[in-house]
Amino acid sequence: MPDTEEHEIASLKRRRNAVILAHYYVHEEVQALADHIGDSYYLSKMANETDERTIVFCGVKFMGESAKIMNPQKTVLMPDMTADCPMAKMADLDRIDEVRAMYGDVSVVCYMNSTAQTKAKSDVCVTSSNALSIIKKLPNRHIYFVPDENLARYVAGHLPEKHFIFHDGFCHVHTSITKENVERAKAAQPGALVLAHPECKADVLEIADYIGSTSGIIDFATKSDELKFIICTEAGVFYELMKKNPNKNFYTVGHRQYCPSMKSITPGKVKACLENMRPEVVLEESLRVEALRALEAMHEMTE
Repeated sequence: MPDTEEHEIASLKRRRNAVILAHYYVHEEVQALADHIGDSYYLSKMANETDERTIVFCGVKFMGESAKIMNPQKTVLMPDMTADCPMAKMADLDRIDEVRAMYGDVSVVCYMNSTAQTKAKSDVCVTSSNALSIIKKLPNRHIYFVPDENLARYVAGHLPEKHFIFHDGFCHVHTSITKENVERAKAAQPGALVLAHPECKADVLEIADYIGSTSGIIDFATKSDELKFIICTEAGVFYELMKKNPNKNFYTVGHRQYCPSMKSITPGKVKACLENMRPEVVLEESLRVEALRALEAMHEMTE
C-alpha cells in the first residue's frame, strides 16, 4: 500500500471520527492499516467499546450487521457490501420454527457467521472461541446449532449430556481442507504441529495437534516452543502469525485456503468508504432489536 494512501486514510479517519476493524482473513495490507485486528468475537467487543462514532468493518456482511445490531447509534461502513459469507445464508428459518415445535425445551444457538434474520430467531449467538463454554452453561438439553455442522459436531463431542440437532451448513474454505492434504503437508514438513479450526471436517480434526478459533491458533503458536506449524484455516491468518513469530515457520496444507469475499476488501475500498461514508449498514429497527437478544446473551454469558 503506497504511503500516500495510508496517510490519506489516516487523515480521513480523523475527519470522520472513525475506527477501522479488520478480520484476520482480509488482505495483509488491510490488516496493516486497521486499528484492531481479530476474530469475530474480539471485533464485536471492539465495536461496542470504541468511542469513535464511525466503524469501518473490514470483514464480511454478517460482521458489519452484528456491529450495527449492537451499536445503532454508530455509523457502520463496509468497504465492500458484496463481501458475504455463504455459510451465513445456509440457515433455514422455517426449520428453526419446526425444531422449536418438536422440542419444547430446545435452545437455538446460532453461530456468529449468520444473518441478522437468523440471529433474530435464535436464543444465543456463539463464536468458535466461546461456543463450548456457552452451550455448556445452557440449561436446555436440546441444542439446535445453526448453520455450521462441523463446529456443532466438534462441540457436541465435548458435551455428551446435550442432545444436538445439526444443520448441514459449512464453510467452503475449511471443508476444502482434506485429511489427505494435511497428511501430505505433514510428510513434507516432519515434526510440524497441525493447528486446525473447528469448522474443518472431523477427519481433519482427528489428526490435529490443536483445535481452536483463529485467535486460539495464533495464541497456541505464539506460546509454543515448537518452530513449525501446519495451519488449517484461511491463509490471511499468516500475517498475524508471522508478525508475532518471526522465528517460526508456518505452512498451508497445499490447498487454496482462500476466502474470495474477505479478499475483496482493499485499502482503496477502505479509503473510498471513508470519503463517501458508504456503503453503510442499515437494518430495520424491529429486526435489529430481535437480533440484539442473541448477541447480548453471548456477551453476558462470555463475561
